[in-house]
Amino acid sequence: MNQRDIRSLDIGMLRTFDALMREQNVSRAAARLFLSQPAVSASLNRLREVFGDPLFTRTSHGVVPTPRARALAPQVAKLLADLAGLLEGDQPFDPARSQRIFRIAGSDHASRMLLPALSQTLVALSSGIRIVWVPPGSWSLAEHLHKGELDLAVVARVQVPRDIETRVLYQDHYVYVMRQDHPRAAEPVTLDSFCAIPQIFLGYGTSTLDDLIDETLARQGRQRLAQIAVTSFGQIVHQLLHSDHAAVLGGRVARQFAAQLHIQPLPFELPGYSSLLCWDARSDADAGVQWLKGEILRTLATD
Repeated sequence: MNQRDIRSLDIGMLRTFDALMREQNVSRAAARLFLSQPAVSASLNRLREVFGDPLFTRTSHGVVPTPRARALAPQVAKLLADLAGLLEGDQPFDPARSQRIFRIAGSDHASRMLLPALSQTLVALSSGIRIVWVPPGSWSLAEHLHKGELDLAVVARVQVPRDIETRVLYQDHYVYVMRQDHPRAAEPVTLDSFCAIPQIFLGYGTSTLDDLIDETLARQGRQRLAQIAVTSFGQIVHQLLHSDHAAVLGGRVARQFAAQLHIQPLPFELPGYSSLLCWDARSDADAGVQWLKGEILRTLATD
């Protein structure tokens, strides 16, 4: 690359390249960067001119990096990390002046607990910080944290993971719920009724909770009807209020909707769960992530 090309390259273009490598989709890259799709496309065109390569080719499912882009990707990622370290240096993190984008994974229940207070803090500081809240999926949480694709996660786990750093936010147990006027709400919960009433559950992928429930029932020669899988607690509650389904929810989640849901103990023993704040060990040196962790802990301490 000649000197003219170097001067035509800026940090925004490198961030666009990095986002396209991670998302391999223009619209998702735009959302990741808080930019419009035309702005990302314009930045990509400039990148193509600078590097003399298409870099990404369009497909029916998004974009695919060229061999040149794949070769550049680790260099660009390292350069962006080095620049971030250079800008932060040994200076304390100032949320009022920061323009960082933080990515947090968590359920809609966790977002209801945390985002209102976080948004009030950012507005009060006139901060340029932006927060991307990502719902959990079937992908590896630890891998996303290790790669820096997530800064933090707030998740519920029966077993505390050992491959990431964690802090327990609260501990709770699971309960059985249905709508208040469900035709069988007045009945005591038995194994027979638990297995007979169709259930709705979180369908993120492999679920330790659902495996535990099914294994517990199987040991007693029983099987439930897990009929509808959704991706948020809000969807579960909406379905419960408009159908004759039931569900197994964390007690704290269920109590948020106590006026609408009939809450009962499960007809069998299940281990409790922990709500966890999760991060990668390397981010312990990141003052921005430390600030965000502190805000989350402070919010839950007053919850």
